Amino acid sequence: MHSRVWAILVKETRELLRDPVYLGLSFVIPVVMILLFGFGLSLDVKHLPLVFEDHDRSRFSRDYMDGFVHSEYFDLITVTDDPRRVADLLRSGRARVVIDIPPDFGRSISGAEPVRVGVTVDGSFPTRAGVIAGYVAAINALYNDKLLQAYLSRQGGGVRAVLPVQMDLSVWYNPSLESKNTIVPGLLVLILMLFPAILGALLVVREKESGTIFNYYASPVRRWEIIAGKVLPYLGVAMIDYLIIYTASRWIFEVRFTGSFGVLTLGALLYSVCTIGIGLLISILARTQLAAMLITFLATVTPAFNYSGFITPVASMDTMGQFVAHLIPATYFMTVVRGSYLKGLGLGFYWLELAALGLYTLAVYGACWALLKKRIG
Repeated sequence: MHSRVWAILVKETRELLRDPVYLGLSFVIPVVMILLFGFGLSLDVKHLPLVFEDHDRSRFSRDYMDGFVHSEYFDLITVTDDPRRVADLLRSGRARVVIDIPPDFGRSISGAEPVRVGVTVDGSFPTRAGVIAGYVAAINALYNDKLLQAYLSRQGGGVRAVLPVQMDLSVWYNPSLESKNTIVPGLLVLILMLFPAILGALLVVREKESGTIFNYYASPVRRWEIIAGKVLPYLGVAMIDYLIIYTASRWIFEVRFTGSFGVLTLGALLYSVCTIGIGLLISILARTQLAAMLITFLATVTPAFNYSGFITPVASMDTMGQFVAHLIPATYFMTVVRGSYLKGLGLGFYWLELAALGLYTLAVYGACWALLKKRIG
């Protein structure tokens, strides 16, 4: 019994090692993905090209501009009072935000009167535009606080002014607010969803196309032995990919990791077994390798990217979105991954997610066993 499993395992391992396409799918592409997306996909918005349309040209307008110029979020492109040049800069994309300072800016501030500043933001990317508006509002609020402090100091005869409400802000789990601390761990989930599943999707349908599936039909090997012998080599590949991605996250991207490596590895093991099983199930049902790969891509990456919490938290989705999220294993592993990286919580906090992955795996392999018929036709 064990010799039959071993024979299938050795056969699959040899085919994996001597096929450059399989090796490329197994190792090279996951590494390329983590590097490209890790460096290229970022939610941080910094060094935004900024233009001031200054119609006041006073020390007050210069003081106001200093708050933006000395911020890491904005790069000053130019200061002008020509509306046509401003429109051209926005249209060409050389400016992403324009702040229009009116002619009576300094006079209004010196007279303790309200004044309105115009802010124009490039809305080509709505998410980025919302972040830009928040940055501008925050710097504007700091300038208002400085003016209020100066006014109260003058009114108080030199006594230190105290604002009526002050805020002490603290950020837990990701104090630097760097998106790499969430994006890179999330990529671990997406990569281990795609490539083990695609490799699994070729396991049976490849035998159908070549005709070697009849060797299994005619042999005494059992269905579970076929499944075990085919899955185990690719589970080893998936775990090597996991270790490569984890190492890259720590040493190349310097993502903070505060949790248990053992819990994360246990989750990766269950998740990889599950995703290979999803590919194997599709391989059993499909008739061609191309169809199997296309179906696997649509069934794994698209739901994982949109519904696992990679970009949008599951709790922020509508009812249908949350329903779909709880139908895919990536959602449960995403919770384990980000919790392990950022929150430092142990096995006691994630046993429900790990149990869900285990149940999902049993269901997938149960379906594989039921559908893998040892018959001709």
